[in-house]
Amino acid sequence: VLVAIVASRLANRLGIPALLLFLAIGMLAGSDGPGGIHFDDAELAQSVGIAALALILFDGGLSTRWDTVRPVLRHGVVLATFSVAVTAGVTGVVAAWIFDLPIEVGLLMAATVSSTDAAAVFSVLRSRNQGLLGGIQPTLELESGANDPMAAFLTVALLEIIAEPDAQWWEFVPMLVTQGALGVVLGAAAGWLAQRAINRFDLRIEGMYPVTTLAVALATYSGTAMLGGSGFLAAYVCGLWLGNAELLHRNSILRFHDAIAWLSQIGMFLVLGLLVFPSRLPDIAAEALLVSAVLALVARPLGTFLALSPFRVRPREQAVIAWVGLRGATPIILATFALVDGVEAAQLIFDVVFFVVLTSVLAQGTTITAV
Repeated sequence: VLVAIVASRLANRLGIPALLLFLAIGMLAGSDGPGGIHFDDAELAQSVGIAALALILFDGGLSTRWDTVRPVLRHGVVLATFSVAVTAGVTGVVAAWIFDLPIEVGLLMAATVSSTDAAAVFSVLRSRNQGLLGGIQPTLELESGANDPMAAFLTVALLEIIAEPDAQWWEFVPMLVTQGALGVVLGAAAGWLAQRAINRFDLRIEGMYPVTTLAVALATYSGTAMLGGSGFLAAYVCGLWLGNAELLHRNSILRFHDAIAWLSQIGMFLVLGLLVFPSRLPDIAAEALLVSAVLALVARPLGTFLALSPFRVRPREQAVIAWVGLRGATPIILATFALVDGVEAAQLIFDVVFFVVLTSVLAQGTTITAV
């Protein structure tokens, strides 16, 4: 963690996303690097990643102002659902062709990288003060906070279809609607209850208030997930509610969760870096680079164009939104689902997804200012 903190300063000077160096540190510490730490527990990495992502999304909601999000709410919702599906469909067909895989396995590979990553988008935009004009930045932040449920749904549905070839995709639509609805409703309910409790009960110790909201964030995620809803969406909505409400010791809570979000990002990327074996990446580099190019230059722009054109968003703004659709830890976490389920070609999927994330953060994250 100390090395990652120093690396974040170096990243700012070099103009590259700190997340890239966090991943690199994890890879160097792993079995293929000088650190020599052997780690191949995909299930543990998945658990760490999910918990960290829930806290990152909660912090993203806390620091998002509703008055800036409300005008672009429709844009963000369509990008978080329809655009993700288009991106996954186009990329999946190409991936199946490139790697000579069954179409459902190619679509599974694409589904894991179909959503933008909240940790990457929040940290890159805010740490570098891009100050994007109009509704571009709130649209990107809303999309990245709300599109994980769609990617997770596509991933789980395709895993089910691979396991049970007779299953039909439309059978999973009610599950998607239920997950989204429960995520919004339970997240808002948790935020409302937490706001009333924090303002009503005098805990006497200021440091207890951030601890309370930390517990609320984790309970909101896990409770919603246990009830069949989208825990990620619930955590984001709960944070959005609390971030726009009157709260006792508000500044202490915001500072605490900003620190927790950074610690979560560092820990999550270090663990995911440990999980990958860099020696396997050169074997799939050429094909994975082609998948990454199709994703960034064709699938994501097409999904953005189809989603935003009905709202008369200018082409220049669409281009920026498409380019800042960074991939990060979320795709790697979703790729562990295939590893845990023992899907055929699961290791290939994980390695390709990791390579796509590296190229996305390196190529897109370092060129945001120029674009």
